[in-house]
Amino acid sequence: MLVSFKKNIELNFTFLKGKKLLIACSGGLDSVVLTQLMKKLDYEIALAHCNFSLRGKESDGDEMFVIGLAKNLEIPVFAETFNTKKFAEEKRISTQMAARDLRYNWFAEILKDFKYDYALTAHHLDDELETFFINLSRGTGLNGLTGIPKENNKIIRPLLNFSREEILQYAEANNLKWREDSSNKKTDYLRNKLRLEVLPKFKESSESLLKNFQKTQQNLQASQNIIEDYMALVFKLVVTEEVNSYKINIEKIKELPNTQALLYELLNGFGFTEWEDVSNLLDAQTGKQVFSKTHKLLKNRNELELTEIGSEKITKEFLVSEKGIASPIKLKIEPSKYIGETEKNLIFVASEKLVFPLTIRKWKSGDAFQPFGMKGKKKLSKFFKDEKISLTEKEKIWLLLSDEKIVWVIGHRMDDRFKVTESTKKILKIFWIE
Repeated sequence: MLVSFKKNIELNFTFLKGKKLLIACSGGLDSVVLTQLMKKLDYEIALAHCNFSLRGKESDGDEMFVIGLAKNLEIPVFAETFNTKKFAEEKRISTQMAARDLRYNWFAEILKDFKYDYALTAHHLDDELETFFINLSRGTGLNGLTGIPKENNKIIRPLLNFSREEILQYAEANNLKWREDSSNKKTDYLRNKLRLEVLPKFKESSESLLKNFQKTQQNLQASQNIIEDYMALVFKLVVTEEVNSYKINIEKIKELPNTQALLYELLNGFGFTEWEDVSNLLDAQTGKQVFSKTHKLLKNRNELELTEIGSEKITKEFLVSEKGIASPIKLKIEPSKYIGETEKNLIFVASEKLVFPLTIRKWKSGDAFQPFGMKGKKKLSKFFKDEKISLTEKEKIWLLLSDEKIVWVIGHRMDDRFKVTESTKKILKIFWIE
């Protein structure tokens, strides 16, 4: 497996060479094997372990095991204990979602504070198969069946080409030790039920199941790419952007083939589940509405108008101090002696060009800025179209402003007017923690 893993890294993850890598290590089989493989390939690695405090002494034992593993391998280790149940109650989310949010937010902080380049997780091919069936059972579109991404911003998953059986064989052949999570044996959760009861029987029916599944995933992803390109054209044709809303021209979308499928692709991601009711709006009387938990879709003459429930909050502005802001999004601002590489989550600006306090708000119709590297201004609506940013993504975008001028379309592009130049006296680093 080491040879195959090395080829996979050299073929698909060449950008990892020479980088500082953080490995998410639970102490279980998969993350221990990933750690050992990366160590054998002489990458600069460190371990990050989350103690979610969900299994008492067993959780503490996992933490001590990972700390011991790092000591034996002579590599750095980060360990953090979370009150996961309390966090889940406060956010009104499931324990699993709470653990996920806590984990990835913490990884982002480590990457930034200790200057690691990427975080690696040990998701593998069996995890992809389980995720496929989970999404299938819940009802999903093509996007929900295309699998776990190998790269997602700073999160890298280099084991996705390998099965759990291959990983186990490698561990046993090299006499590796790992921790078993007792909760993985319980069938209370759908994923465990699939892993323990359903998929083993499915695999028995076909020896080449995982290989065939891999090919299917590749085909689905190729189809998804085609759809995304096509939907960018459809969006320009049938959707109009207004302040706090999007309007879909019913006459124009009806002229296109597969109207219902187009509606699904345009509106998927806004929480709608009753797709038959959504489709019926096309021929309903004016005033008919369909609701999701977060959005409203209204039939208004020859248009479907999509708005966020409580959308009056969208234009609310929040003050940002010289150190940043913690809510509704998290930004950190600090002095920097040099200009680093600007990234999706990080920009460097000239301090003297800013007027504090800064503000953040959602974008609105008419907003314009000067994209970094350009001389002229560009409307955000045009920028979003050129970048092929979907309806769902647009609603999540925040702007950072100074004296009503856009400094940063957060997560996408900074404004050229605030860049660092030779005459800059003080550099500020602004970091967004997703």
